[in-house]
Amino acid sequence: MEILIRGDKVKVTEAMHKYAEEKLSKLDKYIENNKNIRATVLVKIKDHTQKIEITIPLRNFILRAEEEQTDFYAAVDMIIDKLERQIRKNKTKLERQSNKDVKDFIFHEMEKLEEPEEKIVKRKKIEVKPMDEEEAILQLELLGHQFYLYKDVETNKATVIYKRKDGGYGIIESE
Repeated sequence: MEILIRGDKVKVTEAMHKYAEEKLSKLDKYIENNKNIRATVLVKIKDHTQKIEITIPLRNFILRAEEEQTDFYAAVDMIIDKLERQIRKNKTKLERQSNKDVKDFIFHEMEKLEEPEEKIVKRKKIEVKPMDEEEAILQLELLGHQFYLYKDVETNKATVIYKRKDGGYGIIESE
């Protein structure tokens, strides 16, 4: 697997690069044709914490995880565990999808995690009302939810506004 590491407001040392490569190589046993895969590692500094983001685009899937820690090495360890857990947790779905297309994963290397009985525990129908972003933020706050679906008054498209970890808001627009 080819690994690209870059720092945002931080210089990535050779030791950091080698450590990330060593830990990411643990995922090679799960990924078919890993020579053609390019993993991107982004290291950001915010106050006294380091945020690590790893993205691995495959043919049919994108593996992505992020972690914030005061120590770079601890963050890398935790993020690799998260990526392995993602693969294991979704093993059945990935096998099913991979059987249809070209294989992305090698499944005989991992044990299967138990899946819960039912994943969808509630369904809800809502009326999607036309409104602007400000009104959507107000609705989101009034309801106390993490996200809110509405129809954008300007584009007339279904749009989701969500609360970000940093306290700001994000918008997902449909095409």
